[in-house]
Amino acid sequence: MTKKKNNTKKRRFKNIHVTSTISMSLVLFLIGLVSLLLFMARDMSNYVKENINLSIILNDEIGKEYSNRIEKYLLASPFTKSVEYISKEDALKDHISSLGEDPQDFLGYNPLMASLEVKLKANYANTDSVNMIEKKLKSFENINRVVYQKDMVSLVNENVRKVSLILFGLAIILLIVSITLINNTVRIALYSNRFLISTMKLVGATHWFIRKPYLKSSVMNGLLASFISLILLVAVVYFVQYEFGMSGLSIDPLTALIITLIVISMGILLTAISSYYAVGRYLKMKTDDLYFI
Repeated sequence: MTKKKNNTKKRRFKNIHVTSTISMSLVLFLIGLVSLLLFMARDMSNYVKENINLSIILNDEIGKEYSNRIEKYLLASPFTKSVEYISKEDALKDHISSLGEDPQDFLGYNPLMASLEVKLKANYANTDSVNMIEKKLKSFENINRVVYQKDMVSLVNENVRKVSLILFGLAIILLIVSITLINNTVRIALYSNRFLISTMKLVGATHWFIRKPYLKSSVMNGLLASFISLILLVAVVYFVQYEFGMSGLSIDPLTALIITLIVISMGILLTAISSYYAVGRYLKMKTDDLYFI
């Protein structure tokens, strides 16, 4: 009879252990997923910003040497990602290929001008920075005008700001929920050991001596839950890539490393802190009170 009771207790403890590990894995998976979305939103916004052209239209009388001087200035500037020179002839070819008509047929000459197509770095792809760049370029002669998609720049920045705020708010809410869930999971897992903790306290064991094995166990559970959540995260990324044909969706190695560190550190910290306070709760309670919780 005693053996059956012991076996039943062991099975219950194992079930609690497995359930708590799975619960923590799912919570950490959600944290990792939201973190991944935040980084992907940042990378996508940077990609869009760095592909908005700043067109510097050059006068026809500008010499090759002077246009090279402007190009060198742009390449040496901190706001420039890349510069491409488009000649009058190349501009005409692009116009014909896109619109299907040659303006020389009815004008008798090529009305298009040479230009320098500049792609800005993401940090400078905003209206204030573009206005500052435009003022600097006015010091050069033979620049006809500077053309950029002002509405597109404003729209991209506004949408990125909204998406980032939504994801950040979701991350805060999820963090609060995860702390609550993991804390409750750890407390439930330690509930069956409350009398053992009380007994160790009564025989003179120090608080740190009692807490130490539970902290180690919690850290190991946190690590295990973190690895399970990372496996789930990788599986979801591969599923999205190949099931929905988004093979071009790639994650920067640095981003992957940061997310891995976030998930593992959250798994260790949350479980360790929850275990520390859960054991402390039972250490403060009298033995008689343990029967009523």
